Amino acid sequence: MPLKVVLKPGETLVVNGAVIGSGDRTATIFLHNEAQFLRGREMLRAEEAIGPERALYLAIQMAYLGQAPERAVHDALAALRRARPEAVEEIAAIAELVSMRRHYQALRRCRALFPTATDHAA
Repeated sequence: MPLKVVLKPGETLVVNGAVIGSGDRTATIFLHNEAQFLRGREMLRAEEAIGPERALYLAIQMAYLGQAPERAVHDALAALRRARPEAVEEIAAIAELVSMRRHYQALRRCRALFPTATDHAA
């Protein structure tokens, strides 16, 4: 069964490294085989990778899209372990997902570690 992706006007999607965008209307795309994909709103730009959580997200994203070596992910995991020892179980779960090449799921779990505005207020 294909994966249905609906893009709002002006929204982008990266599929196997190719950027696909919708025009001024909603677009429906069906992925009929396995592919590496991210919606534009799920992507992190390099200048947004501030802090170890976002640096890990960017490393996983780039490895997932085939634009960076897995070594970058392992280095970012090590940095996050040092910065967030209280999150050792979640970081281990992310590392396991990466080792199983389930990058998309690893990205979702990594995003959950991003600091919130209330984290900075304390």
